[in-house]
Amino acid sequence: MLAAASTAAAAALALTGCSAPAPGGSSGTPGGSGKLAVVATTTQVGDFAAEVGGDDIQLTTLLAPGASAHHFDPSPEQLLALGRAAVLVQSGAGLEGFVDGAVSASGFDGALVTAADGVDLAAAEAITAEGGGYVDEEDHDEHADDADHEHTEGEDGHDHDHGALNPHLWTSTAFAQGMVTEIADGLAKADPSHADAYRQRAQAYNAKLGSLNTWIAAQYARVPEQDRLFVSGHDAMRYYLHDYDIQFVGSLLPSFEDNAEPSAAQIDALIAAIKERGVKAIFTESSISPKLAQTVATETGATWVSGEEALYVDALGPKGSGADTYLGATEHNTRTILTAWGYPVDPLPADLSK
Repeated sequence: MLAAASTAAAAALALTGCSAPAPGGSSGTPGGSGKLAVVATTTQVGDFAAEVGGDDIQLTTLLAPGASAHHFDPSPEQLLALGRAAVLVQSGAGLEGFVDGAVSASGFDGALVTAADGVDLAAAEAITAEGGGYVDEEDHDEHADDADHEHTEGEDGHDHDHGALNPHLWTSTAFAQGMVTEIADGLAKADPSHADAYRQRAQAYNAKLGSLNTWIAAQYARVPEQDRLFVSGHDAMRYYLHDYDIQFVGSLLPSFEDNAEPSAAQIDALIAAIKERGVKAIFTESSISPKLAQTVATETGATWVSGEEALYVDALGPKGSGADTYLGATEHNTRTILTAWGYPVDPLPADLSK
C-alpha cells in the first residue's frame, strides 16, 4: 500500500510544479508560512506537539481520532505533508511500524524526534515484565514467543517488533512528561529561534500532567486493593495500572496490539478468572470491537463498558467528545473506571478545569 501511495504522492507533487517546496524546505516552513512544519504520527504525540509548539509550528497529525497505529497506512496527501516537513515526531518504542516505509516513500529528510527517548525504557521494560493476567507462567512464556514472531510482521505488513516492551508509554503521566520534554528538545534543536518558547510551554504543560497525576492517585486511594481489578480489550494500559496500583487480571485480546486473535482456551481462562476474582467491569477501548466483551460480560455477570464510555487508549477521541486531548482522555478513562467500580470521583483541580 505504501508503494502505491508513494507513486500517487509523486504524481501529485509533479502536478504542483515549481510551486511545491522541497522536502523539509530550506527554511523548515511550508509555503513560506514562517512556522516550523511538523508531522506527528499518533494523536497523543500530536497533542503533545501542539501543546509544546503552540503558534510557532504548523502541525499535521497522521492518525485520525479513534485510529490505531498498529494497522495504519498514510494517504498520498499525508506522504506529501511528510515530505515537506522539517520535523517528524513519533511515539517510538516499536509502536509505529509504518514510519520507515512512510519516510522512504515521502522523501522526508528532516529531523526525527522519538518521544520515547525521553522515557526510562529500562523501567518500562521492568513494568512490562511484571506480568499479571490470567495466563499461567508456562503458557505466558509460550505465548510471548509466539507474540514476538507475530510482531515481527503484522497483518498489515508493517514491522511490529515490540520485543519485551509494551509501547503504550503515554498511559503513564510520568512517562508522558518525559515524552513532552523530548519533543520540546527536538523542536528547539530544529528551530533554535523559538527554543525558549518550546521549553517554557513544555514546562507549563508538564506541570499540568503532574497535577493530573496527583488528582488520579487521590481518586484511587479510596478504592480498597481487592476492588482494584482491571480487565480490558487489549493489554494497553499496563503503565497506568502500575502507577495507581491496579491489578491487571487480563484482556480479551492477549497482546499489546488491538488486532490479535484470542483462542477459545484463553477466553475460557479469562472468564474463570473474572468469576473467581469477582471482577466488576470489563472495559473496551475505542479502537476495538465490543462484541467479545459483551459476550464475556454476559457469561460472567460483569458490567460491560463500551460505546461512549469506551476507554481512549490507542487514540484520542474526536472533537466534542471531551477526550480529544491527552488531559481530557486521561480524565475520561479515570472517571469511567471508577464509576464502573461504584466509586465517586472528585472534581478536577482548578488548573486542569480551565
